[in-house]
Amino acid sequence: MEQYLSLYKIFYTVANTGNISQAAKQLYNSQPAISKSISRLEENLNVKLFSRNSRGVSLTAEGRILYEHVKTAFEALETGEEQIRRMHALDMGNLHIGASNTLCKFVLLPYLKHFIEQYPHIKILISCLSSNQTLELLESGKIDVGLIARPNTLRSLDFYPLDTIQDIFVASPAYLSNLGLSSDEMHCGRMLFEKATLMLLDKKNMTRQYIDDYLTSNHLQTNHTIETTSMELLIEFAKIGLGVGCVIKKFVEEELASGTLVEIPLDIPIHRREIGFAYVKKGHIETAVQHFIDFYKTSKEI
Repeated sequence: MEQYLSLYKIFYTVANTGNISQAAKQLYNSQPAISKSISRLEENLNVKLFSRNSRGVSLTAEGRILYEHVKTAFEALETGEEQIRRMHALDMGNLHIGASNTLCKFVLLPYLKHFIEQYPHIKILISCLSSNQTLELLESGKIDVGLIARPNTLRSLDFYPLDTIQDIFVASPAYLSNLGLSSDEMHCGRMLFEKATLMLLDKKNMTRQYIDDYLTSNHLQTNHTIETTSMELLIEFAKIGLGVGCVIKKFVEEELASGTLVEIPLDIPIHRREIGFAYVKKGHIETAVQHFIDFYKTSKEI
């Protein structure tokens, strides 16, 4: 069938116009060439597709059956072409973003709100992942853009920093009171981590790996730990007095201001980290992805 696609296009045009000369004009071809193509198609199918009349040509019964199928096929092609035109005209397309639940809630959503206002026709898919998982999917090409903490090595990634974050340890006032530690014991960290229940993200999480490095390099031992995959759960656990949670300071500002949680000011603070958007540098970037890259690189702080 593929080699006769042009014959079906001619057949479709003649059937729509009901006139070979009109079809020839539309197809920028000669009447004899159009007639010859129709004859060739009829020979291939071994049926008569048109009958001549005083006004031009009309479909035979077999021709009407074929026309319905050809009409469906060409309308589907036209729909596809129109969607491509609209995609370019209206900036339609797909954008797949990866981010952790916490970064999605506190950082990504404000960007998306303004981006969608500017590009309402772009379809956006969000996968809630850890930074390590986001990096894996970025490098395998399964997502377009990732919102992550800056990794140690960027390799093939382009990383655009948005802000810095500060990891801190927090607990409820009641929990700290029950520990019975002096101010000095609390600040140095050694007695705090040995006696308290330390609540951390799971070991596959980039934040957890960063905190483990901090504890190891400062010779701080932990005896009791609780792990979870969600920082929001760590915050809630700390609020009910389950232990000392390691969280990002920016995400507990309300709790710290209200006194629901208390920051534990350690003598050896944890270094701040960068967070930002990352994508894989490559030759061709889809239009929707390029729009988002340009958007976050030119947007003022949201």
